[in-house]
Amino acid sequence: MTMLRAAAIALAVLSFSAVASADPIGTWLTEGGKSRVKISDCGGALCGNIIWLREPNDPETGKPKTDKNNADAGKRSRPIVGVPIVLNMKPNGANKWSGQVYSPEEGKVFSGNLTEQGPNAVRLEGCALGGLVCKGQSWTRAN
Repeated sequence: MTMLRAAAIALAVLSFSAVASADPIGTWLTEGGKSRVKISDCGGALCGNIIWLREPNDPETGKPKTDKNNADAGKRSRPIVGVPIVLNMKPNGANKWSGQVYSPEEGKVFSGNLTEQGPNAVRLEGCALGGLVCKGQSWTRAN
């Protein structure tokens, strides 16, 4: 009976941990409300794509915004909606994932981190120069 009780307690603790822990999978509103990013599990890592833009059309052309700053000329005509920006983030400590971040504004991929700041908040950072220069945004859960 003691082993059964210990197993029940362990299961209860694990269940509570899973509920108490925030989960970054879902839809997030970026800082300033300019876009929404859907973060999903992609083979044990986190990936995120832009799924909505507050201003979806390019003011110069009146057409949907494209990835015009991409360093890869072959990707410059793809629509921004759908572009992956959180790339292959793998667990790296408590409530933290590390991988890469794509910045459509700069058209570059940076090393990056996604850190949970609670059940409805995450911080995404992209870093250059081996982590010497980092910029980030705090996002809020949209769903």
